[in-house]
Amino acid sequence: MIKESETVSSEKLSKYIVKGIQEKKGADIVILNLKDIGNAIADHFVICTGASDTQVDAISESVEKEVLKGADEKPWHREGFQNKEWILLDYVNVVVHIFKNNVRSFYGLEELWGDAAITRVEDQ
Repeated sequence: MIKESETVSSEKLSKYIVKGIQEKKGADIVILNLKDIGNAIADHFVICTGASDTQVDAISESVEKEVLKGADEKPWHREGFQNKEWILLDYVNVVVHIFKNNVRSFYGLEELWGDAAITRVEDQ
């Protein structure tokens, strides 16, 4: 467990998030590094896709569980749980976006943050 005086880096937090996504077979995982972009709202965005409402919900639960276990952190803000097309988990320095396929392509976050360095995570 993390001691109260310790903080988890946004890079390490992103790894816990990716692990949670992979546990529930989330697809097309990307990490956008926003650190060098002026006025960015976080250090990183982690984005993935789920095939159904059920999978999107399961991915969000898995992410929360992995982050709590590994970093002893809960999201500062959560939204999108009613319609489960785009769930957002805000850990302040890292924001997780869990989309259904058609919603992800509609909003195109990767294109909106085109100046960000993108890391693509291999599907397992």
